[in-house]
Amino acid sequence: MKKEKTLSVEEIDRVIEMAWEDRTPFDAIESQFGLPEKEVIKLMRKNMKESSFKMWRKRVQGRSTKHRSKSNPETDRFKSDMQRSISGNKISKR
Repeated sequence: MKKEKTLSVEEIDRVIEMAWEDRTPFDAIESQFGLPEKEVIKLMRKNMKESSFKMWRKRVQGRSTKHRSKSNPETDRFKSDMQRSISGNKISKR
């Protein structure tokens, strides 16, 4: 039996936020939180209203920006405008 990863409320909120972002691939969520795509889907289903979950699934299913293997290799990485406040990084890389 696989042990389910325990996330804090803040981490769950961040995973949901990243999953909603069109340009954040599932690989980024997995590398940051250790949740593969199937686990992200389960988390979203558990923590969202059914109608919101269905709308999200319809939007992201097959979306190339959510799957690195399907995305344009010339598009490197997307960084959210909120990244500095989320990661606590005080150094701007602009």
